[in-house]
Amino acid sequence: MGRVAVLFGGRSAEREVSMMSGAGVLEALRRRGVDAHPFDPAERALDDLRRDGFERAFIALHGRYGEDGTVQGALELLGIPYTGSGVMASAIAMDKVFTKRIWLTHGLSTPGFAVARCAADVVQAAARFGLPMAVKPSREGSTIGFTKLTSADQAAVAWEIARRHDDEVLCEEFVAGRELTVAILGSGESARALPVIEIVAPAGNYDYQNKYFRDDTRYVCPAELPAPLAARIASLALDAYRALNCEGWGRVDVMLRDADQEPFLLEVNTSPGMTGHSLVPMAARAVGMSYEDLCLAILAGASLKIGGGR
Repeated sequence: MGRVAVLFGGRSAEREVSMMSGAGVLEALRRRGVDAHPFDPAERALDDLRRDGFERAFIALHGRYGEDGTVQGALELLGIPYTGSGVMASAIAMDKVFTKRIWLTHGLSTPGFAVARCAADVVQAAARFGLPMAVKPSREGSTIGFTKLTSADQAAVAWEIARRHDDEVLCEEFVAGRELTVAILGSGESARALPVIEIVAPAGNYDYQNKYFRDDTRYVCPAELPAPLAARIASLALDAYRALNCEGWGRVDVMLRDADQEPFLLEVNTSPGMTGHSLVPMAARAVGMSYEDLCLAILAGASLKIGGGR
């Protein structure tokens, strides 16, 4: 693999989680004999990667400046192969509104949505979609800035919470049902879905704390679903991943509506968490792949997407 930089930390709102993901990846790679080293872009200039002779980069950054195409573009310019999706796919997947627009052109199911530029727009969206309704930043992850709007009186507060994190606020039709996620490894037609996971959070609230720091969220892997339905959800997730031209690995979040068992796409994570609570390692374990093997497989797929091989 050569000299490998594990990029983690960074400047996004998800820095704390990225630090945990990166520490896990770094230790796993070293246990497998990889010459891996930590690299925090918030503390070092990216051109140090070339100066220090790094030959590959494992991106364990989450959110802005790591999952949104920016660091991917820098690595392309530096000529250093990196893990995960390329510049365009990363940028699109980070933008939930743009992602939904692309999915709709492919005929893929996703909850109804509207962009709110002021609190009044949130009220209008609530009248259109009904309550409850999801209000969240278009370009954030880990449910940062998320509000489950249950009363139009909360619209101004919900909009302000989301607006603190992004200029573009997404109002999304709320799908009452089971929360599922599908990890994917590979690229193009060779991409494969790992077993579907169901997330059962306390009071249905899978927020930042419940994702990463509490132990009372339950995960069912594989999810208890009829085989044809599980296959349909996995196929939908693969279609969603391919529609954005994602590569290497990722995770697609899905809601399964209770009323009719219809699945709806929420978002794609192109640099998912790799912490002790993370879902891609959990899905990999379900098919007999250890955390170390998963890290190696992701690293082995590192490449330059624009300029080709190094």
